[in-house]
Amino acid sequence: MTVAGSSSGTTPSTSASPGIDGRAAWRSADDDSNRGALAGIRVLDLSRVLAGPLSAQMLADQGAEVLKVEAPIGDETRGWGPPFASEDSSAYYTGMNRSKDNICLDLGTEAGREVLGHLLDAADVVVENFKAGTLARWGFDYETVLAERNPGLVYTRITGFGVDGPKGGAPGYDAVLQSFGGLMSINGFPDREPLRIGVPIVDLVTANMAFSGTLLALFERMRSGRGQMVDITLLDAVVSILHPHSANWTANGRIPQRTGELHPTVVPYQVFETADGPVFISAANDRQFTSLTEVLGVSEVAADPRFATNSGRHAHRQELITILADRIATWPRADLAERLDDAGVPSSPVNNVGQALNEPQVRHRGLFLDTDEYRGVGVPLTLGRSPSRAPRPAVPRGRHTTEVLGAMGYSAEHIDALRGSGILG
Repeated sequence: MTVAGSSSGTTPSTSASPGIDGRAAWRSADDDSNRGALAGIRVLDLSRVLAGPLSAQMLADQGAEVLKVEAPIGDETRGWGPPFASEDSSAYYTGMNRSKDNICLDLGTEAGREVLGHLLDAADVVVENFKAGTLARWGFDYETVLAERNPGLVYTRITGFGVDGPKGGAPGYDAVLQSFGGLMSINGFPDREPLRIGVPIVDLVTANMAFSGTLLALFERMRSGRGQMVDITLLDAVVSILHPHSANWTANGRIPQRTGELHPTVVPYQVFETADGPVFISAANDRQFTSLTEVLGVSEVAADPRFATNSGRHAHRQELITILADRIATWPRADLAERLDDAGVPSSPVNNVGQALNEPQVRHRGLFLDTDEYRGVGVPLTLGRSPSRAPRPAVPRGRHTTEVLGAMGYSAEHIDALRGSGILG
């Protein structure tokens, strides 16, 4: 079987390496000890930076066998430190690449692409976020090549803006899409400049959409026997999370404004200062608001016609917040949080990241793990009968190259030759 149209002008051919079994690259895909929901699914992770690697990691968490392919130069996030988790890996990189095997291939070479062809023939899922058209230039166009070679392949493609349209093919990074998609314009305080959200929220949402789209395609494959393209863009992600601002603009045509930590429509829903630190309080309905005023000892406020409904509280926000803030400032934060919990009023101390990860409920849910084998964020998705995989730390670039190629059927001499030519890093 051949691949037409590689960038070198030649055709990489699987016949050059007889006896190669791409399925063997995923060494434990059929291990009976893996009881995850995605056990037996072979995922080829060709992605880098954040959205692609994170979506592949999420598949690994649920039992899929994920093989990450890195170029000799490596995923650039390995250098996105400090801090560094190991000699060649930043904490940024390790947070998105756990539980994966890793091989190094120079896909800019014909020999590297030949190995890739075997892997693509055997994969159930491929995740890639190359610049639009890169795989096609290498001879691996999905519609005309891969769908014929491997009809069951689910091809998850992640781009910034898509591959066509006025901005088709344009590069996209998280903050660029926060800006382009309107998200930055609604974050921050009204008297200051638009503010980037402090986590790469567009990439994170894109990863979750790619994960969901991949699962949908795998589910549909159970009926049809065929894979399909899963086309995800950062633009899709950012526009999808503009609610309620997009809905509000649709309804009244008014440009949404920045409101700091305040909710644009719900009052009270914000940070208040207690006697010993900030606390966030949400009274999103009339019952919660009445309970809040009772805890604060100002129950008469709930009976005031100005504050009886959310629309009234919104119209008289400043008067109400002044009353509440004066009372809240007299409370010790821990005492207030306990009383509000007992009263059914959602609230929380404003934790820093270290405090959040050490919260007893976070540890109870397994959302932060600190063991001899793994220290980091846990798996945030739990199924009743299908356990998630215990996380394995991210590994150095190319850790499994020799082992994987050997399992596929490459001879030691062939592997040495590939390594000597720089194809394996």
